[in-house]
This record gives sequence, structure tokens and C-alpha cells, in this order.
Amino acid sequence: MHAVQEAGGLAVVLPAHGFGDDAHLLLDRLDGLLVSGGPDLDPATYGQERHPLLGPNIDRAADDYELRMLTAARERDLPVFAICRGLQALNVSRGGTLHQHIRNHRQTPPPHEPTHAVTVAADSLLHRLTSRRRLAVNTYHHQAIDRLGEGLEVIATAPDGTIEAVVDPSARFHLAVQWHAEVLTHRPEHATVMRALIDAAARPSGLSLAA
Repeated sequence: MHAVQEAGGLAVVLPAHGFGDDAHLLLDRLDGLLVSGGPDLDPATYGQERHPLLGPNIDRAADDYELRMLTAARERDLPVFAICRGLQALNVSRGGTLHQHIRNHRQTPPPHEPTHAVTVAADSLLHRLTSRRRLAVNTYHHQAIDRLGEGLEVIATAPDGTIEAVVDPSARFHLAVQWHAEVLTHRPEHATVMRALIDAAARPSGLSLAA
């Protein structure tokens, strides 16, 4: 919430619940959607059995609600910025799948300290926003994109090949990052990404940042 308001937006928290039929009614009242981090998604949402090392706090009702919100946002071309679990949920909402357990992507230093670099695709939305081909990021996840969802394009990767950022180039603003950008806004290259969501939310529909 602090990062959104610091970037010039007004944060409204939407509690996840078991009723997805109000997604469009809620989005009628919003200019953009930020999907934050959180626990692992239930692999049943993408047709797989649970890995033995899947996280303990699975909440299928919350998963289904978040996926319906993302689907509704896509139907409305509402600006979306997805962070960590949010990236994973965005991918699943597009028919993609996840690696349920990966190693070496949960740092011990404080979250505001970057611990590895990602390579950013030239001329991508993330490149244009940050003016960087390499970004120093934090890492707090043990799931990641496996099969890429429909309409998404990979625009950043970790040294081990883990997908770290995706974009929907056909949308007004659909950007997702695997790192926690909201606690890196003291670094200008990350603050500009958060501001981009606010700018897109304030921009009339039909104008795209992704192309």
C-alpha cells in the first residue's frame, strides 16, 4: 500500500473471498489492479498434483478469486501489475503452469537488499521503464513459471533461466515481475516500474505502454 501511494496512487485493498462473480463490479470502481505476493497456488488450478514440498498455506478459494479477478481485468484491458505470486497467478490465469518447487530463490538478507541480477530483454517494456538491461533484484519464492501462459512474453530471466518478468504486449499495461518490487522503490529503477502502473491507470483506455 505504501509503494502504491508513494507512486501517486490511492491503494484500495480487496480481501480475497469465495465469491468470484463480483469481479467486474469491483473493477468498475478501480483504475488498475496490483496483484501482490503470497502463498503458493494450489496446483489443481493448473491441473497438477501437489508436490511434497508445496507450501503449507494453500487456499483454493482465494486462488480461484484471484484468477477470476485477473481474467476480468484482461477482459476490460485494465492495467495490471503483478508481483511474485501475482506473476504466477497471472500465468495460470492464461492457461500456463508452474514449477512447484525450485531451489536457491529464497534469500536470507533483508528484502530491501537485492541479491542477484536479472537480464532484461532489449526494447521490452521493462527495459524502456528502467533504462537497464540488467536489474538487481531480491528473491523470495520457491515457485516459478514453467509453461508460459497464452498471450504472455518473457522479458527478463535469472542466471539459472528462471523467468523473472513477463508482459502482455497486446494489453494497455499487463506487467508481472517475480521479485518484490514494492520493497525496492528506494532504488529509482524499481520506483519507476511502480509509477508506470499509476500512469497507466490514469491514462485513457486504448493507449498502450507495452508496444
